[in-house]
Amino acid sequence: MALNPVKPETGAKLRVSVLGATGSVGESTLDLIGRDPGRYEVIALTANGNYSRLAELALHHHAQLAVVADPEAYNRLRGLLSGTGIKVAAGEAALVEAAAMPADWVMAAIVGAAGLAPTLAAVKQGCRIALANKECLVTAGALFKRTVAASGATLLPVDSEHCAIFQATVGLPADAIERIAITASGGPFRTWSREQMAKAKPADALKHPTWNMGPKITIDSATLMNKGLELIEAHHLFDIAPDKLAVIVHPQSIVHCLVECRDGSVMAQMSAHDMRVPIAYALGWPDRLDVPTPRLDLVKIGQLTFDEPDLARFPALGIAIAALKRGGSACTVLNAANEVAVAAYLDGNIGFLDIPAVVADTLDRAERGPSLPAPASLEDALQLDVSARAIAFELLTARAA
Repeated sequence: MALNPVKPETGAKLRVSVLGATGSVGESTLDLIGRDPGRYEVIALTANGNYSRLAELALHHHAQLAVVADPEAYNRLRGLLSGTGIKVAAGEAALVEAAAMPADWVMAAIVGAAGLAPTLAAVKQGCRIALANKECLVTAGALFKRTVAASGATLLPVDSEHCAIFQATVGLPADAIERIAITASGGPFRTWSREQMAKAKPADALKHPTWNMGPKITIDSATLMNKGLELIEAHHLFDIAPDKLAVIVHPQSIVHCLVECRDGSVMAQMSAHDMRVPIAYALGWPDRLDVPTPRLDLVKIGQLTFDEPDLARFPALGIAIAALKRGGSACTVLNAANEVAVAAYLDGNIGFLDIPAVVADTLDRAERGPSLPAPASLEDALQLDVSARAIAFELLTARAA
């Protein structure tokens, strides 16, 4: 992964934008920025539909622009920010325009495939991109990396596992690495049987044992699909072959990755389960910031345990691994189908075990058609996403019939 340090001139504030400001990653980012306001200038903040919280954050951090994706929320956001001097906009095109505003550092934390177009717009600036949206690489990995390389942007991974790999592989030549394992807490259903999971309500699945995240990623953590998406992301970020990637269940969420070398050495990165740790690393890179994140007390923790994932109980992980190995459009289809299935589960329209079933059936249906390569353009990626969602919706309708 090519790194190009881009720093503001000495004494100048770091110009930052936060895409997905009202989500858990966005809020954590702004918490860090707010602790040293003299160091940062907030350019743009965006949100999906939470216009009231967006207005609060824009006011508190003196943002130049606030953008809400939902056009129906425009008038309410404008009313809250009237007379403040903060510009207001709404809609998908406005998100892309906000992402393209000149900045030194952009947090890309919009959830799902919806974050692809804005994040690509930010990348084209050639600035530092703190990537918390794994779907950019899952849906259009090769395209995304080409755009990063062409722009000279610096891509800094913010997922705790990928930030951990980034730190643990500093100075390691690629041929020294035998395997990289990312860890999974196992989610709320780590010890549940399939019979119990079949009856699991969204309220059960949203009770993550260690992390405080948004609903979509929390459900992905419960199915272990999140780990599958992270393997795909790691493949693209670090140019690691699929057969050199693995997942290990680690309920304590203290060790975030294990990098195994050909000489038998293993590099592990550890930290408390607080997203401000990887965000601070990306925010300060190549330096480290002094931040108020919890310090590890391994004596107090006492025990760290590790297990193999159970693919029989959590088939979503195996489905994602198979899609990664197939390549082409498989990962784009996988992500689209999963987003549709998770939304249906959260709405109470399908059961928990139906989520991976819908994803598998969508992949199977898509593969019956013409063989499709990986998307070569943003338009290709968006069209593949739309087509896969249509198949998933059709399968959901058939299940409800």
